[in-house]
This record gives sequence, C-alpha cells and structure tokens, in this order.
Amino acid sequence: QFLTNLGKNSILDVKLGDQIAKEMTVMFADIRSFTDLSEKMTPEENFNFINSYLGRMSPIIQSNHGYIDKFMGDGIMALFDGFPDHAINAAIQMQKHIVVYNLHRHKQGYEPINIGIGMHTGRLMLGAIGGIERMEGTVISDSVNLGSRIEGLTKIYGIKIAISEKTFLTLNNPNNFHFRFLDRVQVKGKKQAISIYEVFDGDTESVFELKLNTISNYETGIDFY
Repeated sequence: QFLTNLGKNSILDVKLGDQIAKEMTVMFADIRSFTDLSEKMTPEENFNFINSYLGRMSPIIQSNHGYIDKFMGDGIMALFDGFPDHAINAAIQMQKHIVVYNLHRHKQGYEPINIGIGMHTGRLMLGAIGGIERMEGTVISDSVNLGSRIEGLTKIYGIKIAISEKTFLTLNNPNNFHFRFLDRVQVKGKKQAISIYEVFDGDTESVFELKLNTISNYETGIDFY
C-alpha cells in the first residue's frame, strides 16, 4: 500500500525524499496499563503476549482497507485511504474482538486487557526518511500528532473509541454508527480547541444500550454545560 501511494512498482524504486501529500485517516490503538501488565511477565511472556495481540488486530485493520504504518511496542499506528468509515469499522471490530480475546486470556489464567483507539482525518505527507544505510516509509503531519493525542484522551474520558470532528464530518455514511459529542479540548501542541466525539458501537451490549437509551438526556446535559 505504501508503494502504491508513492506511485512506485518496487521497493527498489524508492529513494530518500520521495513523498506525496494525501488526505488519510490515521488511527492509534494502545493497550491500557501495559506497563503494569508487562511488569508481571517475563520477557518471553511479554513478547508472546504482544505478538498474540498484534496478530489478532492486524488482520482486522487490513480487512477494512487499512494498513499498519508501524508497531510501537504495544501500540499500533494505521492509515486508511478514502472515507474514514473503514477506519471506524476497523476500530469497532477491534474492540469487539478484544472481548473474545479476553475470554481466551481468562481460560489461560491471564488478566483481561482494554484498548483505547483514537483517530483523525487530515492531510499528511507520506514518504521515505532515513540515511544511506537505512530508510523507512513513514508519515509526517500535524494530523498524525493529533490522532495520537485523541487516542490519549480515551484514557481521560474512560471510553473505547474517540474521533476528531474532521473525521466525523468526513464520514460517507455517518448513520451507520452511533456517536456522542464528548467535549471541546485544546490538546498539547494545538492553539485552538477541537471537538471530540465518542463512537460507542464498540462497547459491550449492555453499555451500548445504556448510552443509546440515555442519549437525549446526555445531549441536554452537554447543551446546558
């Protein structure tokens, strides 16, 4: 996918400085309290756990027309071309699969895990960076930083999936999902406040129903606030 976006046929055709500007949706997914989990495991158990988790999440991203830009320990950074609907579908499926994964972990005597997912849609530079001995494909943009900050907000608000207003407004079929306006926040590195929305389709069935049934009261409360 990286080569396709750069308009290259082979990795041998890529050289330092090759780049292209595109509008894409960047997704960040992170395991909650990973440091606490990792301290209870041996190095071998840590690697087995990470590979087991990433091996389950990666196919979901790929099946929703996204591709993984990089793994960051327990974190995933993924890119989605076109409408952000694919990215939200992937996030919902990832959250639902965590429930299945936790059943497997429970049978093995391991603690359950939770993940937070944040995303933003915007213009970014896709290209090759590095030196003569080593280079890699990456994306550089304020949109990438913002996507990472939004993922961090899922910890503060205690939610599973958060998206920016730009992602919300760029959706092709917003009626396919359920949203709640969360807040206007000024994230680190930004001078202006941005609006953040929660997507709660990835919640457990009971929590989803509660949020759906109380949405009018919730929105009235937000309006007063």
